[in-house]
Amino acid sequence: MKGRLYGVGVGPGDPELLTLKALRLLRTCPVVAYQSAEDKESVARGIVAEYLPGNQIEVKYHLPRALDPYAAQPIYDQVVTPIAEHLAAGRDVVVLCEGDPLFYGSFMYVFTRLSDQFETEVVPGVSSPMGCASALSVPLTYRDDVFSVLPATLPAETLKAQLLNADAAAIIKLRRHFAKVRDVLHHLGLASRARYIERGTMVNQKIISLDEVYPDQVPYFSMILVPSQSRL
Repeated sequence: MKGRLYGVGVGPGDPELLTLKALRLLRTCPVVAYQSAEDKESVARGIVAEYLPGNQIEVKYHLPRALDPYAAQPIYDQVVTPIAEHLAAGRDVVVLCEGDPLFYGSFMYVFTRLSDQFETEVVPGVSSPMGCASALSVPLTYRDDVFSVLPATLPAETLKAQLLNADAAAIIKLRRHFAKVRDVLHHLGLASRARYIERGTMVNQKIISLDEVYPDQVPYFSMILVPSQSRL
């Protein structure tokens, strides 16, 4: 029999935000797989390291993100091959994913390639906007508010249009796009509402004002939240 594939969300960084279901699977599945840059430790594995029993097969894989989508296809196909081999051999595999697997999660690249071949279950996790909102202690939305999640990689004019149509927003994928986003927020008069956070819920979490941020030092795990103006 084939193994079962699990996409497990490990949350935004705090190990105690893991779900009970995720914890059970982490402790019982024979194979644990996780994405990581080739020269770095896996963030997802680091979040759950204390829960791993130590007797599992571990599969580390790398999904280069800077590639053109068409160029990435054959590379991604090859990257997931070791996971497929374990499943074909009858071993269940847990694939770790920061945040939630289906919300901008790296697991989606595994899911689209293997879920039609192997029985698959997705275990949701606390997403980064929700974790950051809690860390910042800001209510994001009320009643009929429209909440948007916007990649900072969008052109400035697109960001402006989307922010004008939202009551609240989370702006992700900041890194080298921070200066552009900050300029947009100032232009729209939203900078005073915006809240910046790095590595939300992690032990090295950092919360500072927009104008204190050095654009060339913005890490991958950073976010700007623009909460609703509503107060009910």
